[in-house]
Amino acid sequence: MMQLASQGSRSHAPSLQHRTALVTGAASGIGLAIARELASEGARVIMSDVAEGPLQAATALVPGARAIVANLALREDVKRLAKEAGDVDLLVNNAGLQSVSPIEDFDESKWDLLVSVMLTAPFLLIRAVIPRMYERNYGRVLNIGSVHSLIASPFKSAYVAAKHGLVGLTKTVALEAAQRSGNVTINAICPSYVRTPLVEKQIADQARVQNVPEDEVLSRILLAQNAVKRLIEPEEVGKYAAFLCREEAWSITGAAITMDAGWLAH
Repeated sequence: MMQLASQGSRSHAPSLQHRTALVTGAASGIGLAIARELASEGARVIMSDVAEGPLQAATALVPGARAIVANLALREDVKRLAKEAGDVDLLVNNAGLQSVSPIEDFDESKWDLLVSVMLTAPFLLIRAVIPRMYERNYGRVLNIGSVHSLIASPFKSAYVAAKHGLVGLTKTVALEAAQRSGNVTINAICPSYVRTPLVEKQIADQARVQNVPEDEVLSRILLAQNAVKRLIEPEEVGKYAAFLCREEAWSITGAAITMDAGWLAH
């Protein structure tokens, strides 16, 4: 019994040791939380975001991480990011932004921006890194979607359209990957509202378009559909993402995995 107890107490190597991860939108919120969790599991993490100052500050919080500044609205920058990142085992397409407006007033340039960052950039990055995943017979692509990848809310036409498209991209590439390798998976994590700067910035816009006081936006709008009336913490998404990157998660692919506090159970 003493010997068994001793063996059970031995430390194991980190589950993602020797893996290289690229995380976009990594300067804050979900992206930073995922980067920190992957690093804690042994991965070498490359963090990317559009603003150098916040990215460098975030990278300093992640042991051994490397920063690459890139504007994912520009195809040239996306391709440069993929080239500079090199061989990637774990790709996390997290970068995102929001714009809240009625369709008749929705700015065309904001539509182009949201779709470029949240749909076109993931397509380009997957396209760039997946051939080497096939060659190594290992790869994990995580597309950070939203509950709005699966349902809609008013005044978010570009965001909802891009996030729905991201799930379609996820499923399509998962089917292709399954024909090439039994160990390259592509999934989308679809949370409801997470406590991030992106959500905090929505409060004033939601108050304006919904005609409610700002201090009531959280309870009356953002959490109205949740069965559990809580914001999700970024670290909780990070832990889920890390699990999906592990070897034992090989059977989970092509999935739109909800973290929605019961929203879609209605």
